[in-house]
Amino acid sequence: MLVLGDSLAAGYGIDPRQAFPALLQARVDAAGLDCEVLNRGVSGDTTSGGLGRIDWLLQRPCDVLVLALGGNDGLRGIPVETTEANLQAIIDRCRAARPGARILLAGMLAPPNMGREFTASFQALFPRLAQKNDLPLVPFLLEGVAGIPGLNQPDGIHPTAAGHEIVAENVWRCLEPLLAVPPGE
Repeated sequence: MLVLGDSLAAGYGIDPRQAFPALLQARVDAAGLDCEVLNRGVSGDTTSGGLGRIDWLLQRPCDVLVLALGGNDGLRGIPVETTEANLQAIIDRCRAARPGARILLAGMLAPPNMGREFTASFQALFPRLAQKNDLPLVPFLLEGVAGIPGLNQPDGIHPTAAGHEIVAENVWRCLEPLLAVPPGE
């Protein structure tokens, strides 16, 4: 399993063993599944950066891709059309390189200071991509964490270890059914 993400996946500000990809590995292990979770989160990464890395990353076997990029695009005000095109290209390249791989898309929200039109458009892109590509969707990766001071580091953006527990649960709810399906089906 490949987790392609940004600082949220990388575990910015905490021990990487407490970040949600490591917590997913613990859940996979507890379920007795033969699966290695590869955390390829890079702090500050955008969908453009992920697109630039995906071909190299897919040289290794990959049965599941957790696509958790886009948050930095929203923070930087990158045009929604660009973000959507980059995510679509990542999905397309994964399907071309690993036809049997299952893909889980993790949604993100843009901060309200980006303006109502941008935030609405940004929020709509993840469900639209999921529907278009018939992908399961984590509606909002930081559901139950965003805006809660005790679950975020002082920057108000990055989860604490306790916040990552909730993020891992958000992902696991959508990921667990995917892992029950043999690769290629």
